[in-house]
Amino acid sequence: AINDVFIQNPYTGHQELTTLEADVLWEYAKHTLNVKQLATKSKTLRKDPYEILLASFTNSYHKLEKRTGLVILFLLMLNHVQYKASIWGVINEKQSQRIS
Repeated sequence: AINDVFIQNPYTGHQELTTLEADVLWEYAKHTLNVKQLATKSKTLRKDPYEILLASFTNSYHKLEKRTGLVILFLLMLNHVQYKASIWGVINEKQSQRIS
């Protein structure tokens, strides 16, 4: 539809236009579409660097937060296991002293 202007001259064969006029209007139509595309991309570039940077930072932060949470959970579990093991060791030691 819109990109067809780049492929085929829509003004070719128009009864009120000469071949030169049709070609000039075609070039103007292509130029207009190029400028519109450039303006759209320019707006995207103007907005996106900050949004992309923020999204990248947020994504990285969430990954780091998850990993940190997993490490903390692992350390808590390890600490809990060590605590149980130390209690078990104390109980066993007291039982072995009673038996002796």
